[in-house]
Amino acid sequence: STLSSSSAASDVYKRQIIEPESDSVSYQPGQTLVGAGLWTKGDILYKRDDFVPYDNKLIKEKAIEFDPDNNIVRTDKGTEVKYDFLVIAAGVKLNYAGIKGLEEVGELYSSGDNVAAIKALTARGVSSIYTADGAEQTWTNMEAFIEKAKGEKVKGIFTHPNTPIKCGGAPKKIMYLANARLNEAGAEVRANADLHFYPNGGSMFGIKDYHTAIVKQFEQRNMNYSYKHNLIEIKNGIAVFDDHSQFKEVYDEDLEENVKETIHTTVEKEFDFIHVTPPMKAPDEIGNSKLGSKKGWIPVNKETLQHVKFPNVFALGDIAAVPMGKTGGSARKQYKVVVNNIISMMEKGEIPVSNLKYEGYTVCPLITDIGTVMLAEFNWASKKTGSGKNAAMTSLIDPTKERYIWWLLKVYLLKPMTVYGLSLIHISEPTRQEAIS
Repeated sequence: STLSSSSAASDVYKRQIIEPESDSVSYQPGQTLVGAGLWTKGDILYKRDDFVPYDNKLIKEKAIEFDPDNNIVRTDKGTEVKYDFLVIAAGVKLNYAGIKGLEEVGELYSSGDNVAAIKALTARGVSSIYTADGAEQTWTNMEAFIEKAKGEKVKGIFTHPNTPIKCGGAPKKIMYLANARLNEAGAEVRANADLHFYPNGGSMFGIKDYHTAIVKQFEQRNMNYSYKHNLIEIKNGIAVFDDHSQFKEVYDEDLEENVKETIHTTVEKEFDFIHVTPPMKAPDEIGNSKLGSKKGWIPVNKETLQHVKFPNVFALGDIAAVPMGKTGGSARKQYKVVVNNIISMMEKGEIPVSNLKYEGYTVCPLITDIGTVMLAEFNWASKKTGSGKNAAMTSLIDPTKERYIWWLLKVYLLKPMTVYGLSLIHISEPTRQEAIS
């Protein structure tokens, strides 16, 4: 999505939303629950047109060309949209084509009609919860995996790629839920299943306290893991990884000393079930534009979310190049910062130092079982368990512990809070009053 704001007197609509996908407001965090058979696809689908602010113009087209020098966005239908201020909230693309063997799947968005792509994934024996259709198919595949485990030894693989991804905990969440479903089928069924997590990184979580807690949870559940493995190919029931977990010492003539050099080894792992978290990237039309960067993401000041080159452009959500923040909880904090800063730019032509700043808030309700969640909250300032504002609470409630209360939050409260709660401040006053009453 992109949103442009115009101050031209002739414009009937001061704010214009460019969004082609009719299901763009669907509840993506629920896809993990769909993938484990706890929700259905219908539980997470919502229509874009039901959530358009009352005084905005919706352009049902795709933004494909950005001309920030002239303050113009062009769409796939040839529409030219002029703006005074531009907000980019386009999310990420799921780059399945970046994995050899999955080229036919291509690059996808989480919403939209992905049925053909999911058929291509299924033909390769791959499950992936990152689309609504994919999440639905994942549960079908998981059921078959559990059924097979009732009579023989089986292997389940779960991956985490070498790129930034939306919701860093999701690859582990679906693994925890697969473990829970196997346990439901019986102790012998679970004993027949080898569950193995292969992350590209060298830890379970970037925050030490949460990393330690997750490792203990894995060990308690007899779930295996191998760090520094990046999935590079799928072929005939085999996952091929670049294992970069080992080093060797080589002599550097410039430094005149020994240095560590990564050893890359190709390893193959058989699977009966595999959940693939695809590499993720910014859409090419944005990443390769003047607004993008070498890595594709929109380069913004991490506190103001203002573009580093074009002061009338802002970005939020997954596409923003900030150290943390590819979660829905982050976007909830970011949009307030963007709104305040745009108003300041309109009124004063600058952003006062006193304005609200984005502090890197990130939250991950990490599902650890059917009925328990570990609520991981942190920001880039503290880089530790809990954030400054939550210090009092975290002294009473250890956030590294799995709790039923956070399950209630995840399963029953977060969806209405996100889908309806955040939208109430944007819809018309009469409608808001009706919704509240």
